Amino acid sequence: MAKLFTLRTRGRTMKRLLVLLTLATVAMAASATAAQAEVVSNERVSYSWSGFVDCANGGAGELVIGRIDVHNLVTSNFTDNLYSRTFQFQPQGSLVGRITGDTYQLTGLTRRTYVENLQSGTSALTYVSTYQLIGPGPGNNLRVREIAHITTVGDEVVVHHDDWTVECT
Repeated sequence: MAKLFTLRTRGRTMKRLLVLLTLATVAMAASATAAQAEVVSNERVSYSWSGFVDCANGGAGELVIGRIDVHNLVTSNFTDNLYSRTFQFQPQGSLVGRITGDTYQLTGLTRRTYVENLQSGTSALTYVSTYQLIGPGPGNNLRVREIAHITTVGDEVVVHHDDWTVECT
């Protein structure tokens, strides 16, 4: 049976994901070349990560820490009056529980697609993110999923759909 995260942990997880998205967007903007370039950036980076997982340690929760390897791919395209950019973020790594010493495997994919009509000034952003933290035994696996679609027309921003789930399985 799946157990939803507490709001406190959801907030931390959301903040971490937003920080990662912000950093990736800044890196993407900094590495941009000419508008017609196909691959803007294609790199692998590693960084340390820690976070509290409610479903770990038999449901008592624990801090997990480790190193994550990430493949970042940014592409850009310009055709007629449309400009598009795709961002793909793929983390993989091993994390260890500070209390139990249990090993967790992280895998995931975040894909963001942005399309702008240069003639009308409208734009659309679609964001899909899925992460899984897989631990030993049942009940301590974590699944985070978010789907969002945002449209901008002039100064008006409309969120068509934003679905966010965090669950222990």
